[in-house]
Amino acid sequence: MDYYLKCNRCNEKYGSSYAGQICGSCSGLLEVQYKKKVRPSLDAESFWDYEDQLPKSQYRHYLLGMTPLARAHGDGSLLMKMETLNPTHSFKDRGSAVELAKAAEYGFDEVVCASTGNMAYSISYYSKLYGLRSQVFISTNANKDKINDIKSVGDAQVHWVKGDFNKALAQAEDYSRKHKAFLTGDYCYRKEGQKTLAYEVMQQVHDLTHFIVPVGNATLISGVYKALRELKAANKIRKMPKIIGVQASGCMPLVRAFKLKKPVSYERPHTKADAIAVGLPTFGAQAMEAFKETGGYAVAVSDRELEDEKKRLYENYGIVAELGGVASLAAYRKAGIKESGRAVAVISGANV
Repeated sequence: MDYYLKCNRCNEKYGSSYAGQICGSCSGLLEVQYKKKVRPSLDAESFWDYEDQLPKSQYRHYLLGMTPLARAHGDGSLLMKMETLNPTHSFKDRGSAVELAKAAEYGFDEVVCASTGNMAYSISYYSKLYGLRSQVFISTNANKDKINDIKSVGDAQVHWVKGDFNKALAQAEDYSRKHKAFLTGDYCYRKEGQKTLAYEVMQQVHDLTHFIVPVGNATLISGVYKALRELKAANKIRKMPKIIGVQASGCMPLVRAFKLKKPVSYERPHTKADAIAVGLPTFGAQAMEAFKETGGYAVAVSDRELEDEKKRLYENYGIVAELGGVASLAAYRKAGIKESGRAVAVISGANV
């Protein structure tokens, strides 16, 4: 679909030929704005049936998305969206398929990203498919098995960073400017790809009251919220479900901001749930808006609760997921959602 980009900070506008995801005037986040009203389909059969609701590009129709919605044993109120069944075992593939298509369209031969692991794995995978080189900035504390995954699927060059994700992010953005590499990661094009998860969920279940999402950079929550607004504006749904954001108690800047009713501020991560260990979520402000507009909220769960949930998922279903991937299940159990409606918990990743 034809579109333009608008800065969330200074309102500067850019045409679709602008080869970046950060404002050239103020370095603010850009947002995809469509020139026509989005009319999402609720009878799609594949991820690419949503192409008309994505930024116009020359996409290669690789197989991804359309992940199953599994019913929890003995609990008719809970459904699990199994994003672990994407090609690199996480929801990140939805955004990477869009981002890498745009990078190739703009003529780049190299992309760069900051990551806690899953993002880099996915970007390395799709970079290889599109014939692009990839540079990855990642903490020295990163899961070494994830590093092996990253190297196994592509030709990514890994840059070790002594610090957390936000320090890696600063270095990735600096590399992008100096080497003219396309900056990928938690930005506007990824958000557009990831919003398809909500399209699928709302097609799969019609009486949803709670949409539970693990939070790292809050890009997925922001994408889910955008999709729900598009569906409501197109009269495809009558009411938006409550959006619930889940963080680890050792890294909960969003939860703290929600409780204190203050802007999101940096918090140093102290959690084993590496996939959601982000001290300052890029889309934190949009997540706060999503909570407010849908009547949702943010909740924190401990590493012990995550470990228990990971074990329970494996024992009950034979499914392996990482700690951040089961955060939504831990929140469902902790927040008492079972007694108040019908929920979808996003099982976001399986890279352990």
